[in-house]
Amino acid sequence: MEKKIAKDLLDIKAVFLRPNEPFTWASGIHSPIYCDNRLTLSYPEVRNDVENAIADIIRTHYPECEAVMGTSTAGIAHAAIVATILGLPMGYVRASAKDHGRNNQIEGKCEPGTKVVVVEDLISTAGSCIEVVNVLRENGAEVLGIASIFTYGLQKGIDRLASANVKNVSASNYDALIEVAVETNYVQPSDVEKLKAFRANPSDESWMKL
Repeated sequence: MEKKIAKDLLDIKAVFLRPNEPFTWASGIHSPIYCDNRLTLSYPEVRNDVENAIADIIRTHYPECEAVMGTSTAGIAHAAIVATILGLPMGYVRASAKDHGRNNQIEGKCEPGTKVVVVEDLISTAGSCIEVVNVLRENGAEVLGIASIFTYGLQKGIDRLASANVKNVSASNYDALIEVAVETNYVQPSDVEKLKAFRANPSDESWMKL
């Protein structure tokens, strides 16, 4: 599954790898990878692969799940489709509470004690999805974990998830992506060292000189 999803992402250009022409993230970090999983929604075959992969993750790793909650905004559509596949209730968590009406931050029914899984499109440093988990916990939900499309596997994200006691299972990941990229000649074998050095320490830009 990991390699199939990785190939899908590369094929539709939801993921770009440019080890020799790095992207600049909003944080200012220079990165050999750029990921926009929203594009998966525009390709029915890929969308089907992704949503069924997430549904399988929930069935396998979170069998007690009673509701699916998406992150705002990237996780909302994926959560809705996955909830339909699984026949479960769905909702989503806003980045902040509304300033009108009922001032909701959680949209959709989520009673205290409900066992929920958070659906996220991308895990990098994990900060935003942990905020969603915390909102759900503060409102009494039992968060079983996160099901995501892709993870970079950055140590900062791994440490944050562990500190917050949050489990994440991703449909694909950086290692699978590199493997597929080499197999399909998207990148050269000589680029692998650069790609892995970036992941080991994104703030250390010496990887660009390898």
